[in-house]
Order: sequence, then structure tokens, then C-alpha cells
Amino acid sequence: MRFTLATVIIALPFFVAGAPWPAKQRGIAIPLSKLSSLVNADQSINLEVLNSHIASTTAKILHGLDNFEKNTGASHPFSAKDAQKRDSSALPLDSLSDPFDRWFGTISIGTPPRNFAVMFDTGSSDIVLPSIHCDNSCDGHAFYDPEASLSSIELGRSFNIGFVGGEGAFGSQYDDNVTIARFTATHQTLGAAVHYSQGLHIGQFPGDGLLGMAFQATSQYNQNPLFQTLVTEGQIDEPVFAFSLAAYGAELYIGGTNPEMYIGDFTWVLVTHPGFWQVSIDSIVVNGQNVLTNFAGSLDTGSVFIYGPPSDVATLYAAIGGTPIPGYDDFYFFPCDAAPSVSFTFGGTSFPIPDNVINTGSYPAERSRCVGGILPGPVHFWLLGSRFLSSVYTAFDVSNRRIGFAILA
Repeated sequence: MRFTLATVIIALPFFVAGAPWPAKQRGIAIPLSKLSSLVNADQSINLEVLNSHIASTTAKILHGLDNFEKNTGASHPFSAKDAQKRDSSALPLDSLSDPFDRWFGTISIGTPPRNFAVMFDTGSSDIVLPSIHCDNSCDGHAFYDPEASLSSIELGRSFNIGFVGGEGAFGSQYDDNVTIARFTATHQTLGAAVHYSQGLHIGQFPGDGLLGMAFQATSQYNQNPLFQTLVTEGQIDEPVFAFSLAAYGAELYIGGTNPEMYIGDFTWVLVTHPGFWQVSIDSIVVNGQNVLTNFAGSLDTGSVFIYGPPSDVATLYAAIGGTPIPGYDDFYFFPCDAAPSVSFTFGGTSFPIPDNVINTGSYPAERSRCVGGILPGPVHFWLLGSRFLSSVYTAFDVSNRRIGFAILA
């Protein structure tokens, strides 16, 4: 059964009077799982996979910047108009998505609820799932069936999350109950896709869909992301969610932070431009020396690597003797026996990144050289993906618009 939006609007005063919000609940952890395969059988790095990471990240960020301008009426300070133009950004989405180093967990949607595996992404803002009416591009995924949900409301709006020059996921928007851990948003906008691009096919994307955790300003629906809906509906005492993306025991904690997962105090930094989770970064320190200072960066669980403006990345590698890889201008390599120590400084506190973040593996044609995990990005701010976030405990404070960093336990 499905209600129309008009029917719900007429009946809403009666529902509100007779059904108060449930009591707020304490925080709870959601276990996360990861699929990762960045190396060849001989343990050398797969440059084609790396290239797809850059392309998919470029497409997502440019799409978010376009949404920001559409929703707010103003260009983002790092607008796509000023973005670095790359051949990869013009590829269709089929060539942009990849299945590697993505973190997935479970949510439930509808009445009665049905479970879906989703990728939690702080670099986007919308929920996208395959519709029961999807073509064969969605085969193998769990389907969202609005007709089977008593709480589903058809909103009469379409969506098309596509990227420059190609197809994406498109379909219709609905309002429904969405539960994450034990918290339920009773009016959450989501997209039910009738087509998935190749990058979201089951063979390349093990989850069923996407769950964005950024801000409304970058939403294609121009609606609250799920966590903000939970806060607005009074479901959560502490409007904070936190990620531990450690190799073992990774989790997303909803409604606060998990003291078992970190050591010491948090270093808090304010979000400078709500849209993305973007903050000011004091410096990048390489082998004890400040190489770059006072720049902007965004924390993005849906991306993998660390990306920076090309000129900044070139400066960083010049400090360690790194050079562009011939034929792969987006990548740098350096002598494997001279891997640098690198740290990012937020709010006066430095957080080192592990060796396996800066060193992604040996170059297949020259095994004494290793490919760097800091890559040129599409825009004039840094993007810190899951490879960086795996080295810190990170808290996202929605109400105070700030991010906290702590040492992993």
C-alpha cells in the first residue's frame, strides 16, 4: 500500500496529535565491512584501479558542487567553475565507479522494514536504492518496493544522479521510514532508482545503495540527509556520529562517540563551508618539515585516497624526491626504501598517516619504486578519504558544525 503526498498532507494533523515522537535513545555502533583490492596478484599496485578512483571521486565532488549552487543560489568557494579540468571527469559514470575500499553497513527502510546494505558517505548527502521497478542493471541487489511499505509516500519528483557526459542512477523520490541502528526517521526522502550505472552493478558494487551523510546544501533532493532528519525529529540526544575505519572492528557510531575506540581528548575544528565536511588544515608535515600550510580540506568516507590540488601535490612529492609516473600523470612514485613520514595538523595537533597510506605498493615496471597514495584532485581543496580516516577516530558534530579527531585505541 502506498499513500499519495496529498493524502498525507490532509491527514497529517491527526497523525501528529495522536503519535508523539518516540523517546530519545543513547548511541549505538553499526559494524562496517570493506571490500578492497588495489593490488595485482604479484602485490604490485594496479594503476588502472587507481585511475578509476580518481575519476569517480572527481565526478562525485563536481556533482556535489553543482548541487550546492543549485540549492543555495551561490557558488561554493571552491566551485566547479574553478575546478581542475581532467579527461577523467568527462567519462561516463560506467567508467567512473569502482568497488574498492568502500565501507558498508546495514539500514532498514519501510513498514514492515526491509534491510539494505549501504555505503556510508560523508562526501554526499542522499539515499539512493534500487527500485523494485529497476531494469536488469539492479539485478542481485535488494530492491526497495514502495508498494509494499505502509509508510511510503510518493513525492512526485524524479532524480538523476549523473555525472559529466554520462549516465548515473535515476528514478523517483519517496518519503519513508528509515532506521539506522535503533534510530528511526519517520519522514526521510530517498531515491528509488529504475536504472543503475555499470559502476553500481552487483559485480562491482557489493552494497545495495548509498547513504549520504554530508549537508543539505549538496543534496540533489535539496532535503535533509538522514542524520539531520534524526536530529530534527528529536531521535538523538547527542547530534554526533563517528567513524572508526580501523582494519579490525570498524564501525559507525550513531548518537555520540564510542570511548572504547579512541584514546585521550578530541581536537575539534569548525566546518568552514557546510555542504561538504570541510575544515581548515594547519599544515602537512613531511619528514619533520612543514611543506604546506593553511589550506582547506574535506573529510570523505566515500572516497579512498588523499587528494590535493595538483600544484600542492607536486610540492609535496618534490620534498621527498617523488616524480610523476611516465604515462600516468596523475600518479607519483618514489624510492621504496625512502618512504617519508607524513602527518596532517588540525587545530594545532598533528596526526601521522601510516606507511601503507603514503605507499600504496610497488610500481609494476620498476619494483624498487612505490606509488604514492596522495593524488592530484579535481578542485582547489584537499579531500581526505578513507585511507586517511583509517588512521584516526573521527567525530562529526552536526549541531555545532565541527569535526573532532582523536587517536585510535
